[in-house]
Amino acid sequence: MKWSQLDFIGRLLRIPDTSEPKPSPQSSPPARTPNGDDSALTKRGAELLRAAGCDELSTRLSVSWSVRLRSTAGLAFPGKALIKLNPRLREFGDSEVERTFLHELAHLVAHHRAGRRRISPHGTEWRRACADLGLKGERRCHDLPLPRKQVARNHRYLCPACGYELRRVRPIRRPSACLACCRKHNGGRYDERFKLVKKKSA
Repeated sequence: MKWSQLDFIGRLLRIPDTSEPKPSPQSSPPARTPNGDDSALTKRGAELLRAAGCDELSTRLSVSWSVRLRSTAGLAFPGKALIKLNPRLREFGDSEVERTFLHELAHLVAHHRAGRRRISPHGTEWRRACADLGLKGERRCHDLPLPRKQVARNHRYLCPACGYELRRVRPIRRPSACLACCRKHNGGRYDERFKLVKKKSA
């Protein structure tokens, strides 16, 4: 009997051909979403901070990715010298990662330079820090197509002096005052006269 006939009979009987084993198809593992500390960005951020004259801050800096961020591209925590980035930034390219990283790093620089003085989140100090880090003309908010969630701001506060209204998702845990009035009448330092008063939501 010829080999071709054996092969034909083997197929009929569903006998596997072991002469040339074929690798079983395997699905490629899903791409992992980066999460946790990023040592490369932390190192680069420390170098930028030293160049900006923030040596002490550079020793405490930590940059990480957080899957808990949804609509937010990044967050800066000045008190902890911490930056958290949204892993979905990678979907928009390295340039967007770089821009957001520098945006948040500028927040740390601005607060470090201001010391205990209160500053506006995206005010003059932050814009100056952006320029020093090579990020000129930066906007305060991103326009990336990240999923947004509507959250009710049920906590309402008013300034007793100027009537400025502040609405928050979470209640204020420590005494806070109207920044505009503190800047105008007390050099930007906290002043009890302008302490925000909680009101019932409309």
